[in-house]
Parts: sequence; C-alpha cells; structure tokens
Amino acid sequence: MRRYVRISFLFILMIGLFLGVAQSAFATTPSEKPIVVYGDALSAEQKEEVRRLLEVTDPEDFREITVTGADIAKYIDGDPNSNMYSSAKIVLEPEGKGLTIHIVTADNITKVTTDMYKNALLTAGAEDATVEVASPIPVTGGSALSGIYKAYDEEGEELDKDRMELASEELDVATELSEREGMSQDKVSELLAEIKKEIAEQNPATKEDVERIVKEQLDKLEISLSEEDRQMLINLFEKMRNLNIDFDKVKSQLEDIASTIKDKIGDLDLDPGFWEKVANFFKEFFNAISKFFEGLFE
Repeated sequence: MRRYVRISFLFILMIGLFLGVAQSAFATTPSEKPIVVYGDALSAEQKEEVRRLLEVTDPEDFREITVTGADIAKYIDGDPNSNMYSSAKIVLEPEGKGLTIHIVTADNITKVTTDMYKNALLTAGAEDATVEVASPIPVTGGSALSGIYKAYDEEGEELDKDRMELASEELDVATELSEREGMSQDKVSELLAEIKKEIAEQNPATKEDVERIVKEQLDKLEISLSEEDRQMLINLFEKMRNLNIDFDKVKSQLEDIASTIKDKIGDLDLDPGFWEKVANFFKEFFNAISKFFEGLFE
C-alpha cells in the first residue's frame, strides 16, 4: 500500500514540475508580452510620456516597436510621409474574448472615438484584443490603426490587406459624417454598427440590397443625410459586400456597440449635444466673470 502511495506521490510531483516548467516557458514567449507601438515622430521626451500614459513601467515586460509612414503605405496604401504620433498598447486575447478599446488621452485623440476604432477593427478582422491608444499631442487618431495592424503582423496574426484598407476608409467616412452632417460621433458609430448587423442578418446579394439596408437604418435612426453622404455610405458597404466580410461572427460585438451608444444617448432623455451646450454655457459664463473682475481692477 505504501509503495502505491509513494508512486502516486511521485507521479503527482512529476506532473506539477512539468506544468511549472511549461507555464514558465509559455510566460517568456514573445506572444505573451503586450506590444507597444510608438509613432516614429515622437521625440525622446514624448516617447517617455507615452510610456507613462500606457503604463509601460518595465520595457522588459513589453515588445516595443515603431510605426512609420512606410507602414501606413504598406497596410492601408496611405501617405508614406505621414507624421506618426498616435501610439498604442495591444494585447492579443484568446478567441471569443472580443475587442476592448480604451483611449487613454481622450483630449488628444480629436476625431476618433473608442466605438469608431472598434467598428473599424472589426471590419479589418481584428476580433479579440485589448487596445489602449495614446498621444502626447492633439491628433486625429486615424493613424493609430496602422500601428495596431503592425502589432498583429509582428505576432504573426495576418490580417487581410483589402479589409485593412476598407477599415481605414470606414474611419474616414465616420469622421467626415460627424464633421459635415453635424452628427455626434456616437450616432455615427451606432449607424455603422446597425448597418453591419443588418448585413449580417440579411446577407445582401446586390448593390440594391445594400442601398435598401442603408435607407432602412437611416430611417430607423431618424438620420437625414445629403445625397452625397448617403452615396458615400452605400459605396462603403458595397465594398464590404464585395469582400464577403462575415459580420455574423462578430454580431454580438456589434450589438454591444449599438446598445452601449443607445444607453449613452438615452441618458436622462437628453439630445446628444446637450452636454456640449452645457460646457459652452459655463465656459462663456466664467469668461464673462473673468472680464468683469479684470474691469474692476484696471
């Protein structure tokens, strides 16, 4: 009996040692380390600031790479002379974990929201990752996509180039709609997510089907666009149809985007521009007070 106990104990000990060694080996593989991608236009001081913002406390615990204008040309056929300031920290997650996006420097990413990033990355085929974006100076934020794509490339996770280019175009469309049509960024993200959900549901076979889906969602969300911008949307989603992008796989993530935005817009039953109006009111109010006191002491 004692012999069996000793054998069992040795067997368990060997399994424990094996698992400990295996776990240690896996922990030191590059794929286990988060990737930090720095824009190549950052000065040495700005790079240190980004490290602080992204909590890169010990560079040994991260894979640090640089994204350049050449990468923009490579991944999305962009301008190779672009100045890159947007930086990102990326952790590739297990399948099914989904995308989590956090903009660390919201004041410095001026045109792209977390939901815009998430929408675009789902289009590109990036489905499971935790991403943090930061910039030490005000930038649009669009170039951060190229850095994220490069991180995937470095990890051997191949994304389709046509889809990456289309995701970049989607981000451009989103920012143009929010600027030209006066729509809130949240409303634009909700519209794009809802159209993708319907594409997943209906699997449109023709451009006419795409036009119908776009019209239905514009009507549903009570959004009125110029003919030019309506056509811009139709052209974008027609390209998605031609690439046979399977949004059914990420339908739950699209639903999360849409429902989160509905909750934000629906809070207190206020229109999306309410808080902006409040902020402007107090800004003007305090400016008036400041000028009043300046007049008293002149």
